[in-house]
Amino acid sequence: MFLSAVTPSWQNMEARDYYEILGVDRTANESDIKRCYRALAMRYHPDRNPGDDEAFAQMKEVNEAYAVLCDSQKRRLYDLYGREGLNGVNPTEGVDFSSLFHEFGLGGFGESLFGSMFGQRGRQSRERRKAADLRYNLTLTLEEAFLGVEQNLEIPRRRTCTSCRGTGAKEGATSTCERCHGTGQFVRERKTGIGVFRQIGVCPDCQGSGTIIKEPCSLCEGRGLLEEVSELTVSIPAGVDSGHTIRLQGEGESGEGSMASGDLYVVISVEQHPVFERNGDDLYISREIGIAQAALGAKLSIPAIDGDATLEIPPGTQTGSMLRLHGKGMPRPGSRHRGHLYVVVQVTTPTGLSEEQKDLLARFQRLEQDRNQR
Repeated sequence: MFLSAVTPSWQNMEARDYYEILGVDRTANESDIKRCYRALAMRYHPDRNPGDDEAFAQMKEVNEAYAVLCDSQKRRLYDLYGREGLNGVNPTEGVDFSSLFHEFGLGGFGESLFGSMFGQRGRQSRERRKAADLRYNLTLTLEEAFLGVEQNLEIPRRRTCTSCRGTGAKEGATSTCERCHGTGQFVRERKTGIGVFRQIGVCPDCQGSGTIIKEPCSLCEGRGLLEEVSELTVSIPAGVDSGHTIRLQGEGESGEGSMASGDLYVVISVEQHPVFERNGDDLYISREIGIAQAALGAKLSIPAIDGDATLEIPPGTQTGSMLRLHGKGMPRPGSRHRGHLYVVVQVTTPTGLSEEQKDLLARFQRLEQDRNQR
C-alpha cells in the first residue's frame, strides 16, 4: 500500500492540473490531446529554447501531463483521485517521446538530454519490455563436471491462455468491479491535524484487475495462463564448478506481442565426491604409506579423476607431506590447462608385527642410537 499526505492547495502551488497544463477539456479525446501537446512541444522544446531553464521545466511538465492523459488507465486514476491516484506509478513510463519529437520534426533530443529531463526512467521507458527470466538448478557429478556433458532439460513455462487471452474468463463473462469502478485500486481517507491522509491499495474484490470474472475460462480454469513443458539441450563445458551459470537467451517465459521472451539461467551444482576434495581447479586426496616407503621412497599407483596415476614418494617423506601431480586436476574452462592433484601423505605405524619384524626394528633402533651418539 502507498501512503501519502494531501496538503492544502496553497502549499502545493506547482501541482497544476494536467488538463490545464495541456489546455484541453476533461472530455478531450486522444487526437485533441495530441494536437495540443504538439503545439506546446513546438513552443517549449529545448532545441528551440537553448539554455532556457524555464522552457526546459515547462517541457517536462507538458510531457508528464501528456503521458498521463494519453494513457487510459493512468487517466482514469487521475480523473478519480487526482495526482494521489498515481502514487507509486511512473507517469512517463511507456511513452516514446523521442519518436514523438521526430514525428513533430524536432530533432536533437538525444539520450543525454532525455536522461537529464526524466532521469533513468526515460531510458527505461524506451527499452523493450521482457518477460520473466527462469532459473534451472542442474546437479552434476564431479566426473561429469570434469568431462563436460550435454544435458536434456525439461523446462516448465507459462504462456497466455489461447482461449481467454489471459483474462481468465469465458468470453463475455466479465463485469466491471463495483468496489473500485474498474480502477483496480481502493482509497481510504483519514483526517488528521495536519491534513488528510489518503491510503491507496489494491482492490480486494478484483485483485487489481478492475474486472470481476463471472464464469472462468474452461481451458485455463480462470488463471489466464497455461503450463507447458519445453525440452532443450544445454552444453556444459568441461571444468565447471558449483555456482557456474549458463545463460540461454530467449528460453525463459514466452513474451506476448511486442514483449521479448525472458532468458533461462542454468545454475550448476557439483556433488561432493567420495574420494576427491575439490578446491577450484585443484583436487586433493589422502594416501597412507608404510614407514619403510616413507623412509626409503617408493612409486605408488593412486586414483586420479581420469584414471590411475603414478606417484613418486621421495625418501624421508614425513607424515602430512603434500605431494603434487602436475596437470592432473580439473580442466580450466576456456583454457587448455588443468589444475593439479595434491596427495596428502599419512605415514602409518604397523601393528601385529612378527618376531622377525620386531627384531629388525629393534636392530634399526640400536643403529639409529649409535649414529646419534657419534
